[in-house]
Amino acid sequence: MPQEHTFKQFDLELESVRASVLKMGGLVEEQITRAIDALVTGNLSLADQVITDDTAVNALEVQVDEEVAHIIARRAPTASDLRMLMMVVKTITDLERIGDEAAKIARMAKLIHQSERLSLPRFNEVKYMSTLVLDMLRKALDGFARLDASNAATIARQDDEVDEEFRLNLRHLITFMMEDPRTISVSIDILFVAKAIERMGDHAKNMSEYVVYMVKGKDVRHTSPEEMERELL
Repeated sequence: MPQEHTFKQFDLELESVRASVLKMGGLVEEQITRAIDALVTGNLSLADQVITDDTAVNALEVQVDEEVAHIIARRAPTASDLRMLMMVVKTITDLERIGDEAAKIARMAKLIHQSERLSLPRFNEVKYMSTLVLDMLRKALDGFARLDASNAATIARQDDEVDEEFRLNLRHLITFMMEDPRTISVSIDILFVAKAIERMGDHAKNMSEYVVYMVKGKDVRHTSPEEMERELL
């Protein structure tokens, strides 16, 4: 766990970085929620907001990267402090990529609702996937905020569920396209949305694994949820 330093300014700098990461996480959560709402309701102003907010997320990534570089240059951190800063850099990269995927969904929402369609598709499946991913992201951010790795295995299992939902959606969409070629265009659009959500889940899982590394000093990437649980004992 990060230690309290004699030089209090160091503690303030670390806390400032952590706060910026959580702020970035909050923006990304809003992006996901708005992107899915835009897709389901056809509210294109929400879609535009998601795309605009992506600029703010990108700016925060650059800001935090610079802050971390300055801390490393000034403080030469070691042990848990260095692990913390490594976790921050990796986490903001995943958050930025989640934001990119949300912006992609927003652009697909605009494409779907602005095009002349015979009928709009049902969005129940992708909406369920997004609910799972939002829960994963919130758990990962909570673990980051509290330096608590206890939810890492749960998040890994949720990621498996998201992957399975993506495979089910893919099979359904292929069936629709085979039965009615008129659905091919919109089915491909929905496939891009589902894939974007699946990638968000991967990034949220990555974030939870960084927390394990921070708290336990163990690299649990590419391990099963069961192996992860054993490492956390």
